Amino acid sequence: MPLLRILALAVTLALGALAAERASADEAQVSAAIQKFATADGFSGVEATIQELGAIGDPLAVRALRALGENELKVTPDGAVVIEGADALLDPVTGETVAEKGPRLERIRIKNSIRSMIDETISALTLRAADPVVRMSAADTIFAAADPEQLEPVQAALAAEQDPDVRRRLEQAVAAIQLASSDDPEIIRASIEVISQRGDQAALGVLLGYRNQATGEMADAADEGIEAIETRLAMWQAGQNIWYGISLGSVLFLAAIGLAITFGVMGVINMAHGEMVMLGAYTTFVVQETIRNSFPWLFDWSLLIALPLAFLVAGFVGLIMERGIIRHLYGRPLETLLATWGVSLILQQAVRTIFGPNNREVGNPSWMSGAFELGEMSITWSRLWIVCFALFVFVALLFAINRSSLGLQMRAVTQNRRMASAMGIRTPWVDALTFALGSGIAGIAGVALSQIDNVSPNLGRGYIIDSFMVVVFGGVGNLWGTLVGGLTLGVANKFLEPYAGAVLGKILILVFIILFIQRRPRGLFALKGRAVE
Repeated sequence: MPLLRILALAVTLALGALAAERASADEAQVSAAIQKFATADGFSGVEATIQELGAIGDPLAVRALRALGENELKVTPDGAVVIEGADALLDPVTGETVAEKGPRLERIRIKNSIRSMIDETISALTLRAADPVVRMSAADTIFAAADPEQLEPVQAALAAEQDPDVRRRLEQAVAAIQLASSDDPEIIRASIEVISQRGDQAALGVLLGYRNQATGEMADAADEGIEAIETRLAMWQAGQNIWYGISLGSVLFLAAIGLAITFGVMGVINMAHGEMVMLGAYTTFVVQETIRNSFPWLFDWSLLIALPLAFLVAGFVGLIMERGIIRHLYGRPLETLLATWGVSLILQQAVRTIFGPNNREVGNPSWMSGAFELGEMSITWSRLWIVCFALFVFVALLFAINRSSLGLQMRAVTQNRRMASAMGIRTPWVDALTFALGSGIAGIAGVALSQIDNVSPNLGRGYIIDSFMVVVFGGVGNLWGTLVGGLTLGVANKFLEPYAGAVLGKILILVFIILFIQRRPRGLFALKGRAVE
């Protein structure tokens, strides 16, 4: 038994030594080919060297080729080819530092056709990369180029590929190349079928390019594939519009939900509601500036820290408004409207005085940055988190209004203020807390909106009209109505925009709401109660 272990160990060491020797030989071969760039005779010499690196077929050449495409591959005075880094000169094969950055480096000149050649060569080389994502990206690049010279390396990579997703992309690349180079009708039909099953914009571009030169039955086959792709893309576009509408609707819901509460309970037309949203956005800016200057490692938590602070700031301002101004104007809607409009102007000017009139930068935490693909749809993380946040706010408010004592008193005051007062409910304080709650929710809406809109003194002005439209359409004071109203108007707006434009689309939505409230004056979800009836 010990003898077998010794033999196994010897075999392992021998294989490792052979692999290391082979790797050294490959590295030396690639390095020698790269050094030929220093003596290349014009563009033709550069192209010949790129072809030689492609023929070697080693992914070690990818680093140098990328540097060449980015004009970072240089020649030193002693004739060595290096990559010019930010602070040093790097080995074009290993990427290790080889020397200090020198003042005299000669750039290897290339042109657009050579850049295309570089991309194709890199794609062919990265077909053998260890990462399947890299191999898939290489297959997509070859699919778009459809260069007949790439057919053999792609077929070789396909024969060795085990990952089913990468295999599918390689099959599509083979189909695109064969469509561009083959004269066999059967191969062309099979290629069209494979490409049409891919069904994205790249596939549509390949088939449209072929259709321009096809005739007879092949043209008919291409037309069928193009029609199938266009139908699929139209469905995905409809899905994208629905997603855009849902994300816009969630924003409208967040901006309108606080207004729905105050308007429904108190009957106050609060024209300063948009400024509560603005205060929440500026609270987020102050929190992020404090974190950037003193606690930079907490930046990813900045929005979670800003949420309760924005609620308290906007809620406190709302409480002062109600106690100092609005409670003296109940029953006089015109005076209330004018007073709150004056407060909105005061708040806007105060913010301009403190923070200036220019937009302020509010950053995205890492978990809200970027996007991901779902089929042919692009979904940004910021919008997705805002939709989730809007649903969370809705559930939390639904629970608070239906399960808490304040929520019970709010519903009682909404349905019959005099009876609620006769039962011992202190309606003035219910009004004050309700207004503070609505203003606080507008503040946390400002935290969310700071991630997708400019933080400026005019932030709230852009949402006040939309908020009133959502509240009136959904039903005054009804949470379900506000949610459904916001989502409905958001989706309708996104479907109208491509045909009517942003401004005319909003006008059409306004006309629809005017016609709708002629039939249902209390909105989609009317409140029940003696007072409202």
